[in-house]
Amino acid sequence: MNKRIIAATLLALPLAVSTAYAQDSAGVRISGFGTGALTWTNSDQAEFSRPNQASGARKNVTTGIDSNLGLQADYAVNSWLSVTGQGLVRKDAEDDFGAELSWAFAKARINDELSVRVGRIGLPVFMISDYRNVGYANTFLRPPSELYSQVPFSSIDGADVTWQHGFGDTTVTAQVAYGNREGQLVGNTVEAHHVSAVNLVAERGPLTLRLGRADAKMTINTSASLNGLLAGLRSAGTGYHFAQLNQLADDLQLNKKKASFTSAGLGLDWNNIVVQTEYAKRKTDSYVNDTSAWYAMAGYRFGKVLPYYIHSELKIDSVPANTVPASCPAGYPAACTPTMAVLRGGVNTLKNNGIGQGEQTTDTIGVRWDFYRSVALKAQIDRVRPQNGTGLFLAPQPGFKGPVTVGAVALDFVF
Repeated sequence: MNKRIIAATLLALPLAVSTAYAQDSAGVRISGFGTGALTWTNSDQAEFSRPNQASGARKNVTTGIDSNLGLQADYAVNSWLSVTGQGLVRKDAEDDFGAELSWAFAKARINDELSVRVGRIGLPVFMISDYRNVGYANTFLRPPSELYSQVPFSSIDGADVTWQHGFGDTTVTAQVAYGNREGQLVGNTVEAHHVSAVNLVAERGPLTLRLGRADAKMTINTSASLNGLLAGLRSAGTGYHFAQLNQLADDLQLNKKKASFTSAGLGLDWNNIVVQTEYAKRKTDSYVNDTSAWYAMAGYRFGKVLPYYIHSELKIDSVPANTVPASCPAGYPAACTPTMAVLRGGVNTLKNNGIGQGEQTTDTIGVRWDFYRSVALKAQIDRVRPQNGTGLFLAPQPGFKGPVTVGAVALDFVF
């Protein structure tokens, strides 16, 4: 079915089902969320986007970057068993608004402290994993891309077990998840096998602390440019008897390679003070960069108005060593050195190509106004500074360096 038809159908569903189940008479509870936003930048030399969008914003105002619409249905089968489904419409990796089934699981409540979910569940790798797409639930207009671009999918098909217990005034939640996931990246398909995740959260009054770890075997083998580079390395390694090129191709290839994501976070909502920060490290045995990323947000609530400031950074920790020789020894064919130059250049560009590849810092100021029940108006300005390349921007033009100023206004709502 055409994606536009699917998207239009999902957009229309909230109006229909919210009326049909307004009395909640059959144990079905319908809820939803959405954001209508306008986004723009001060540059036409590159495009600003959220993670895994095929195109982004330039100087002209666009509606697609920060807008979405979600619908969730919860059905209580009995006192201990329930089922949940959540659909989401947003701009995606195919440069259009697409509909996706983000959640679809059955939940069994074993007792007051223990529950099990089976199906498509959220992957608990961030502080706001379960509501990262719900703008109304977050202070900022969008999660900082420096950190939230480092994991290319937000759900897995599998199961999780959650245990929650109170120790005096402190509530501790422990969650263990396992599953698999296949999803679309811009121009590629990513496969994650044997995904395991552990998520620990401690809450005491206004303070929340979180620690998490996720491991997986990752595969991306549909990239024409990457596959061409790997084939070139192997061909040159065999033809010119440079064994290190064949080894380099094996090291760069992302085919059931180990990947890990370790993260920690803190949240505080005390009196009128709002603070949130996260830190994470990504590691893979492939061309995908090992990275460190973090952000810190602070705000102060004046009645229904909450101004805030965010600083966020993404840094490359390490990349595979480029073992392509700069030139060929005397006596080699004339085409050898030019071939090495092309291959060496191709390897060097990998660290800045792909989802979450690159380095950048961002300073953000914004304001949230809760002017009506279940509705919030937000305005945000980001000053994005790419480091050692083009950062996370899309379609950079020759000579692009930044910095770039990004502006956005958004209306968040839940129902």
